[in-house]
Amino acid sequence: MQGECSFSLRGEYIMDEKELKRLSRKQLLELLLLQIERADELEARLAQAEEQLKSRQIAEMQAGSLAEAALKLSGVFEAAQEAADLYLENVKQQKGKNGPCNTQAVKKNHGKKRSKK
Repeated sequence: MQGECSFSLRGEYIMDEKELKRLSRKQLLELLLLQIERADELEARLAQAEEQLKSRQIAEMQAGSLAEAALKLSGVFEAAQEAADLYLENVKQQKGKNGPCNTQAVKKNHGKKRSKK
């Protein structure tokens, strides 16, 4: 198979060893320069892709943190709702015991509960 030329998957021409030996020094240097330019281009693209990946990972981490914070806040809101429900239930019980709700009595009882805590 020596002496045959072929193409890569990207359609680039690939020389075999025999063809490379036939090239002049100038042609070899030109090929080398082309390869250096290609390597530089690929390095720049790689650096850009790595930066995009890093940004994406940071965004995913932040999204995870936001989701966790939302879950924690939802727990706080649930506890606050439970406390509000309990308070309303106590007010209704007081109203049932004392007849029509006396707002001063509710405030007085509410103040006592807070001072005990």
